[in-house]
Amino acid sequence: MTTLFDMCSLIRSKNAGPFVLTFDLMFSSKALYERAKRTRALTAQHMVEFYGVNEADVTLVYHDAALAIKASIPRPVIQSAKGDGDCYGGQQYVPLLTIEVAE
Repeated sequence: MTTLFDMCSLIRSKNAGPFVLTFDLMFSSKALYERAKRTRALTAQHMVEFYGVNEADVTLVYHDAALAIKASIPRPVIQSAKGDGDCYGGQQYVPLLTIEVAE
């Protein structure tokens, strides 16, 4: 089975302000992007399972022109508040690497 790690040229996470994390999945070809889109390779349920957020708080956007999927969730801790272990949100993407994508 192919993973998102295998299909993307870039997977990253970062802050979208102090209250939101955003995840960018950029695909290395139109065919791989279309496959991910068709099979719903990334879902709100993935974000719920990996990050413990409410499904209603997950935003998923498909950018056809950029061959990219963007997901946004509330930060579990406000940026730089006590207990924030990733001030820039740059390490939060790792669980997405292992998502398996159907043919």
